[in-house]
Amino acid sequence: MRHVLRQHPALRDDIADLTTRRPLPSRDLPQLDPFLFLNHHGPQVYPPHNRGLPFGPHPHRGFETVSFILRGEMAHLDSGGHESVIGEGGIQWMTAGSGLVHAEISPESFKAAGGPLEILQLWVNLPARLKMAEPAYTGLQRADIPAIAVPGGTVNLISGAFEGHEGAFTSLTGVAMMTVELEASARITLPAPQGRTVFLYVVAGAPVIAGTPCKEAHLVELDQGGDGVEVEAQGPVTLLYGHADPIGEPVVAHGPFVMNTREEILAAIHDYQAGKFGAIAG
Repeated sequence: MRHVLRQHPALRDDIADLTTRRPLPSRDLPQLDPFLFLNHHGPQVYPPHNRGLPFGPHPHRGFETVSFILRGEMAHLDSGGHESVIGEGGIQWMTAGSGLVHAEISPESFKAAGGPLEILQLWVNLPARLKMAEPAYTGLQRADIPAIAVPGGTVNLISGAFEGHEGAFTSLTGVAMMTVELEASARITLPAPQGRTVFLYVVAGAPVIAGTPCKEAHLVELDQGGDGVEVEAQGPVTLLYGHADPIGEPVVAHGPFVMNTREEILAAIHDYQAGKFGAIAG
């Protein structure tokens, strides 16, 4: 089994009136190859007649964004013509690839009525051979995602495999991703194949992981010494869990662009300013 090396707190960094915490990147952990970035928005309750999410049109190139809607709902629009509203329990998986402009906003109904909101957004790097892949988007509602019953809980399998089941989304790079919901006293061993990087974020609760008490809103960094991760829930627990092959290439990030060289970043800025990423209709 793998063991806990360190726990990295999600530090507060609010965006407008959106409560935001971020465990990655941090001073001690610039990346967890190929996982680059995680924002934890909420949980909070928006009042009626609110302004909604503040993520208007903005560009990306060179990586993927995966958004987990834990509470509330989020609308997506992009320059590839994709549009959807994903509700509680759903996910939005966008491959920015060669370049895309997208907006992540609240639908008019949410802005009018308000309500609870909690969203995770994870950035997953792409290798050099896929950084200029064709942009793509998939929005999945809760009903689209396999909910696998385990003793004392549920594994919502977004991508990859778990106990003979296949996830709802097929990743370009073989990323496995799931949310894990456990009741008090539940125990589970999660897969951690040899050589792959494990991503484990404690969304809610205080589980014991590999024998180590872990804290809520902390990213748990694990060693490479085993092929499984033991989790014990002393109370209700929600985890964001995944694993992927490390890329092992240089990472040069500048705002919404993640490439391998500074020259590629400058090219991305030039292409965006030249309108090559397209625009959101309307």
